Amino acid sequence: MSKTLISWNVNGIRAAEKKGLYEWLQSESPDILCLQETKAQEEQLTSKFFEQDGYIPYFMSAQKKGYSGVAVYTKTKPLSVSNLNIEEYDSEGRTIVLEFKNFTLINCYFPNSQSEGKRLDYKIGFNNAILDLCNSMVGKGKNVVLCGDYNVAHKAIDLTHPKPNEKNPGYLPEEREWMDTFIENGYTDTFRMFNTEPGNYSWWSYRMNARVKNVGWRIDYFCVNNNFKKKIKSADILKEVMGSDHCPVRVVLK
Repeated sequence: MSKTLISWNVNGIRAAEKKGLYEWLQSESPDILCLQETKAQEEQLTSKFFEQDGYIPYFMSAQKKGYSGVAVYTKTKPLSVSNLNIEEYDSEGRTIVLEFKNFTLINCYFPNSQSEGKRLDYKIGFNNAILDLCNSMVGKGKNVVLCGDYNVAHKAIDLTHPKPNEKNPGYLPEEREWMDTFIENGYTDTFRMFNTEPGNYSWWSYRMNARVKNVGWRIDYFCVNNNFKKKIKSADILKEVMGSDHCPVRVVLK
């Protein structure tokens, strides 16, 4: 039986709820929904956020209010739920790890390197911790699904204007090199298994009517270890879904 996984940076779960997040969830009905940038502590959320018919919710929030945070809604109870177990990163609520029978799901909100690369070292440190976690899981014979907002456009095809953005966060050489390293370690960007065309983006600036003009970046991914590739039935971008400056991305597992 196939399984549908969706990942979405909602840019604030409370704002997304007002824009119909849960109505969309119930009609779309994925097996697993991974959210990033929830920007909320659990005590700030009403029962609606926890009581979605058919779903078990899991949250990892940042210590700082209104910042970062990830969540997962799943129809199947995981065998275990954890985070990175590294205080420097877990305090920002960037990772939630759910272990299922056939794969381990890592839902991540990767750091933004910020203007002039102010947080580049922090980001690369985080990225390397994620790579170590993935490699350690694969080394134990597990399959890994790493999804979320990676905050990087990997290649020139992944953004409208590569040249002018070479010194901007999300397209810095160091960030793209890390993606190269990640892929070389034995992982696959699932979207590119099915679509090698330009013009496919998952984030658009709120400025300059960017989304209407499709001036965007593809920075949201589902990546899997190469051995798990054969289980990927499809991967796509749900660009028609509104409610955030990002749109959801989806994979279907066989």
